Amino acid sequence: MDERCGKNYKALAFLPMLIFLGLYVGCGVVFTIMGVENPFGKMPRYVAVMAAIIIAMIFYDRKTPISKKIDIYCQGAGNSGVMLLGIIVLMAGGFSSAAAAMGGKESIVNMGLTLIPSHFLIPGIFIVTCFISTCIGTSMGTQVAMIPVAVAVAQGAGLNVAMAGASVIAGAYFGDNLSMISDTTICATKGVGAEMKDKFKMNFLIALPAAVITIILYAVLGSNGSGPIDTEGLHYSVLEVLPYITVLVTAIAGLDVLLVLLIGILMSGIIGMAMGTITFFEWTMAIGSGMEEMFFLAVFSMLVSGLIELIKYYGGISWLVKTMTEKIKGRKGCEYLISLVSMAISGTTLNNPVAIIITAPVAKEVGSKYKIAPKRLASLLDIFSCAILMLVPHDSSVLLVQQYGGATYLEIVRYAFYPVLLILFTCITIQFGLLRTKEEKESGF
Repeated sequence: MDERCGKNYKALAFLPMLIFLGLYVGCGVVFTIMGVENPFGKMPRYVAVMAAIIIAMIFYDRKTPISKKIDIYCQGAGNSGVMLLGIIVLMAGGFSSAAAAMGGKESIVNMGLTLIPSHFLIPGIFIVTCFISTCIGTSMGTQVAMIPVAVAVAQGAGLNVAMAGASVIAGAYFGDNLSMISDTTICATKGVGAEMKDKFKMNFLIALPAAVITIILYAVLGSNGSGPIDTEGLHYSVLEVLPYITVLVTAIAGLDVLLVLLIGILMSGIIGMAMGTITFFEWTMAIGSGMEEMFFLAVFSMLVSGLIELIKYYGGISWLVKTMTEKIKGRKGCEYLISLVSMAISGTTLNNPVAIIITAPVAKEVGSKYKIAPKRLASLLDIFSCAILMLVPHDSSVLLVQQYGGATYLEIVRYAFYPVLLILFTCITIQFGLLRTKEEKESGF
C-alpha cells in the first residue's frame, strides 16, 4: 500500500516503535538487574506493542478518521506475506512437536551421542548439536535436550565443562540459523521475499568455514579427556529420525515449505503409530500443542506488521530509506547497517525472530535501493540476530550451562569460537562483495 498521510512525520513516525522497544526491553532489563524471575514477562510483548499501536492511531494525523487508520493497520497486518508466515510457523511447530512425541527428538539425540568417537568428544558434541538443531529447527529445544547431556559427558570424561557447554550453544544456533523449519529462517525469508533454498545455500557457505575452524579448535583444545561416553541405555531408531531427515532433504531440494512440513507431520504420525510409540489422538494433540507454542510468533508478526504499515503511512519508512541512502556510502555500508540493527534488537530483546520481524521491512526497502539480493538480506538478518545470542551473558543458553555445569559466563564465552568466526566471515563476505549474484554485480553498486 503506497498511500501517505498529508503530513510527513519523518523520524517522529518511528516513535511508537521506540515506545514498544522501550517498554518491552526497558522493563526487561530493569527487572533483570533487580533479579526478578522471568523479567521480560513482566511487560509482555503483546501489551507493549498494543500500547505502541494505540499511540500510533490516536496521536498522529488527527484529521484522518480512526476507522481509516484501522483499515491501514489491517492491510499491513493481514498482507499475504504475513499470513503465509503465520501458517508456516504454525505447521513448523506442529511438525516439531509431533516428531518429538513419536520419539524422534530423543532418537536423534541418542544417535548422535552414540556415534561420537571417544577421542573426539567436544567437537563431536558440537557436530551432533549442529545436526540436531538443523533437523528440529529450534535452538531452545536443542539446548534443553543437549546441555544437561553434554555437561554430564564432560564431567564423566574429565573434560572442560564450559567448553562443552559453549559447543552446545554454538551448535544449537548453527542449526537455528540454517534450518528450513527454524522460525528465524522463515521470518527472514518471508520478510524480504527470499527463497528458502537460496538463503540456505548462501548462509551455509558463510557458516561452513566458521564451523570447520571451530571443530578444529575444539579438537585441539578439548582432547585431554580421561574417558569415553557411557552409551549404555542410549537407544535410538533410524525410523524415528527419518521425518527430520526427509524434511531437511526435501527443503534443500526446493520443495515448497508447506508441502515439506505436511510430509514431515504425516510421516511422524504414520511411523509413530506403526511402531506403537504414539496413538492417533496423541499425534493430533502433539500437532495442536506445537502449533499453540508458535501462536505468539504468528500473532506478534501481525501486530508488528500492522504497526510498520502505519509508520509507513506517516512517512517514516520513506524518510528512513532516504536518510540511510544519503548517509550510507554504498552497498557495503547498507549491509553493515542492516546487520547491526538486527544484532542490536536481537541482543536487547533476546528474541531473534522478533528482531527479524522488526528489521526485515526496512532491510527490504533499503536493500532494493542498492540491488541487494533477497537471499543476501535474509542471510545477514538471520546470521547477526543469532550470533549475538551466543555471546550475551543473559541468554537462556548461558544460564542453562551455568545451572547444570556451574561454569561462569566468562568461562563459557572464552570458548565461544563459532559466533566470533561467523561474524568475522560474514564481515569478510560483505567487505569483499563475496557470494554476490550476477544481477548484483551488474547493478553498479
